[in-house]
Amino acid sequence: MRADERDGAAPVTVVGIGADGWAGLSSTAQRAIEGADVLRGSDRQLALVPPSVTAERVPWPRPLAPALAGLREAHPGRRVVVLASGDPMFSGIGTSLVRVLGPQAVDVVPHPSSVTLACARMGWSVEETTVVAVVGRPVELLGPHVTPGRRLLVLGSDAESPAAVAHRLAAWGYGASRITALAQLGGPGERRFTGSAVDWPHAETDPLVVTAVEVVADPGTVPLPTTPGLPDEAYEHDGQLTKRDVRAVTLARLGPLPGQLLWDVGAGSGSIGIEWMRTHTSCRAVAVESAPDRAERIVRNAGRLGVPDLQVVKGRAPGALAGLAVPDAVFVGGGATVPGVLDVCWEALPAGGRMVVNAVTLESEAVLADRFARSGGELVRVGIAHTVPVGGFTGWKPAMPVTIWSGVKP
Repeated sequence: MRADERDGAAPVTVVGIGADGWAGLSSTAQRAIEGADVLRGSDRQLALVPPSVTAERVPWPRPLAPALAGLREAHPGRRVVVLASGDPMFSGIGTSLVRVLGPQAVDVVPHPSSVTLACARMGWSVEETTVVAVVGRPVELLGPHVTPGRRLLVLGSDAESPAAVAHRLAAWGYGASRITALAQLGGPGERRFTGSAVDWPHAETDPLVVTAVEVVADPGTVPLPTTPGLPDEAYEHDGQLTKRDVRAVTLARLGPLPGQLLWDVGAGSGSIGIEWMRTHTSCRAVAVESAPDRAERIVRNAGRLGVPDLQVVKGRAPGALAGLAVPDAVFVGGGATVPGVLDVCWEALPAGGRMVVNAVTLESEAVLADRFARSGGELVRVGIAHTVPVGGFTGWKPAMPVTIWSGVKP
């Protein structure tokens, strides 16, 4: 017996419904709706249910979150059915209800998702298509996924979403990309809009739209991978930048993992936190920077490179670290000689957490030597040299060596 049945409360049923409305529902979904005492959904979703269904219809208020948390209390002893667009568990309200009420309190009757329908219309394999949701979020989230030959489905918020996608692609050097906006998928009013990103002709399409993108790079565009070590030219900076080759080594030692949180302390231009987040959509980072102009620059870099959710904290460590979420990894690129910074960062880590500190001065190297003596770990020095013209020949010009301490908290 389910926990919610033992306490006398019926589970909330979530039914997915498409643009084809009542006629497109399975018999199971129709029976669930017909047996409801209360129907919750958007005005559009509620209008898809025929008048013969006598349940009370209650549209969602704004904001939605408090209504989800109090859903069962708002309708005590009544059978509640929530309507969702398509598959409720694919970027849908079903996921939110399970998170708020728990999996034992929610039954889900899915419908084909907009992603399934879009792939069917485009002739694309679902497993070879990348889905990016920008519903109520910045379109810059597309950034890490925009590489030549990739197929993307973008779930947007409104009729202007395809135009926003096209504008962003063109700005990034992918104006030749082919775009198909698929509206009212599965319904009687289904239609499509086509064009290229650079000359997308449709300022508005339809509120219920999925944007399909076949990514094509313009001549001269340099693709940016999600692996660490982006070109230094990808960043706006004032010289405070962990350079490309050292950045790749640093991130290899930090070991980004899906869902984990990084503190980037003394973030400079934000490159370490940005590339940590680019490795996986669930990676999170906090960039701590004391200089206001650099903090603003980090925000711009993060947006341009596809990770606008990077959290930027303006302040000086260690004080600025108070109250931050517990990190899984910490990078200290600036401020290692400030008293207390390394100790506070090390103490903040849970068991198994990683910490990496870079140094280029004798004073900061001395701090790392002391950290190595006290905490173990590994101490390495990285030397990089670049070719330069020497008269009519070519020689090597060494950059300042970088000393790196890395450790895993026991």
